[in-house]
Amino acid sequence: MAFEGLSEKLQGVFKNLKGKGSLTEADIDSAMREVKLALLEADVNFKVVKEFVADVKEKSMGAEVMESLTPGQQVVKIVNAELTDLMGGTDSKLTYSPSGFTTLLMVGLQGTGKTTTCGKLAYWLKSQGKKPMLCACDIYRPAAIDQLEVVGKSVDVPVFTDRNCRQVEDIAGRAKHEAEVKGYNVLIIDTAGRLQIDEELMEELARLKKEIKPHEILLVVDALTGQDAVNAAQGFNDKLGIDGIIMTKLDGDARGGAALSAKKVTGKPIKFVGMGEKADALEPFHPDRMASRILDMGDMMTLIEEAEAKMDQEKAAQLEKKMRRNEFTLEDFLDQLDQIRNMGGIGKVLSMLPGQQNAMKGLDLDKSEQEFRQMEAIIFSMTPEERQKPKLLNASRRKRIAAGCGQPVSKINSLIKRYEDAKKMMKQMNKSGGRMPGFFR
Repeated sequence: MAFEGLSEKLQGVFKNLKGKGSLTEADIDSAMREVKLALLEADVNFKVVKEFVADVKEKSMGAEVMESLTPGQQVVKIVNAELTDLMGGTDSKLTYSPSGFTTLLMVGLQGTGKTTTCGKLAYWLKSQGKKPMLCACDIYRPAAIDQLEVVGKSVDVPVFTDRNCRQVEDIAGRAKHEAEVKGYNVLIIDTAGRLQIDEELMEELARLKKEIKPHEILLVVDALTGQDAVNAAQGFNDKLGIDGIIMTKLDGDARGGAALSAKKVTGKPIKFVGMGEKADALEPFHPDRMASRILDMGDMMTLIEEAEAKMDQEKAAQLEKKMRRNEFTLEDFLDQLDQIRNMGGIGKVLSMLPGQQNAMKGLDLDKSEQEFRQMEAIIFSMTPEERQKPKLLNASRRKRIAAGCGQPVSKINSLIKRYEDAKKMMKQMNKSGGRMPGFFR
């Protein structure tokens, strides 16, 4: 999970600060030493760490903090703001051509996930109302064109190819013409990578840049490579000039140093991050939201956006009406489980809620998914009447259901308890005027 180690260490530092009624300079110095170590262990660039800690210390020593009734919370607020600024401060969005047709040139070293990221970006663009086309300009790597065609098919986006041409600028030029003629408004060009930055690679990319005049050059880097990713970004920017970074596999990087260093070192913003393997796992990068996640302050805006995009709003309205009439059934409970799955599973949802880092520590997410499947099997083994009226589930019915789904009676009892707890919670929210859990309309 992204920033897991850093987040845990910072929370320990701030827990100690929050427990003090007042802070001394020695307290601040001690805390900053711990913050410095935490950032270095997270593989953040040394110069970046040094400057970051100095800025936080200077602001934490101000009268507003030292004389505050809650100095520890004030320091956390400062760290949150500085982390946000470190990662770019504000969101950096894609730049589209005012003429209506935009060309995006995707570059990067081998093994960063560039080709699959092209597909994910196309999928995201479609969700924004755009009509993208992909173009295969990696003519060297075996099966690279085939891979892009498979990726394009998976996201229902056309792919322009020419297996006979060996001049990438000609391929890209004809792809651009065809895309415009056929009414597409974004062309995403997948290019070849190398094991390292070399003159041959840069010359080819320079020719492409000159021929197609892309509106943005996006560099794809692998978060798992840490500072090597940052160095690659700096190298590409120095030789080619990039407009933004797409950082893949951030969900698998427990340290996160590349994401924290990239903007400061290269001057170029992270525009997207890959948070999984599925087509919809490419997310716009929000520095303020990521800082909040690191400090276990949650990311409610992303959670709300995910819910609005992936949850069935008609079902949400129906559920709200049913809850007002106290008619929440086991079928509704099952729908809630499906909605959570659509949002990426219980782990992803918990990661965006404030104060849930400790709760997730002892949570086996694979086991949680397995439990979801077991609960589905149990509910599907009930009759329609039992799902609508769980009060009918006496001991003999529970034994029959257990035999039907291959689970012990204790699992059926546990499911019913979870259902009853969810029903109580929703009833309380209904009385207090709150929204139904899981729905943010």
